Amino acid sequence: MSEITFARAELSDALRISVLLKTVYIQTYAVDGVSHEFANFITQRFSVDHLEGIIKQNPNALLVASFKNNPVGVAELIFDSQCPLRKQRVAELSKLYVLDQFNGQGVGAGLLELTEKTLLEAGRTELFLEVYAENPKAITFYKKYGFTTLGEVDFPMETNTYKNLVMNKKLQEL
Repeated sequence: MSEITFARAELSDALRISVLLKTVYIQTYAVDGVSHEFANFITQRFSVDHLEGIIKQNPNALLVASFKNNPVGVAELIFDSQCPLRKQRVAELSKLYVLDQFNGQGVGAGLLELTEKTLLEAGRTELFLEVYAENPKAITFYKKYGFTTLGEVDFPMETNTYKNLVMNKKLQEL
């Protein structure tokens, strides 16, 4: 879809990115409905204030895919994070969310390409991520783009714990 553009998020995008993140999170993970812990998590983690803080702290940390100037996908980068399995500090792809109706249209691939370009420009040569172990669509996507599975970790959320896969990729010049 040639009408999709990719860029760094701007402060003016924060409200719309907040809604996008909440929507995708609920559609993907709320298989038993919206529990209190999910509501608490997404209200805090995807708040406009939190997203504005990310953009202000590092303008390259949130990347957005837009259709008709409206966000349809977002990637969040943490440039210096600790891989939970290898205990090394590397870049992390903290989020890669795409609205369902834009899946299969190159949005995720475009965000991943911009992610890798952004990290390479910042001198990073490796990227890891955590993905919910019960999300085969996302796991297949990451494997398609060269990520390998390192192992599993627990993702605690209030009273429940969820299994995540840790995946890694060595970055190469595009």
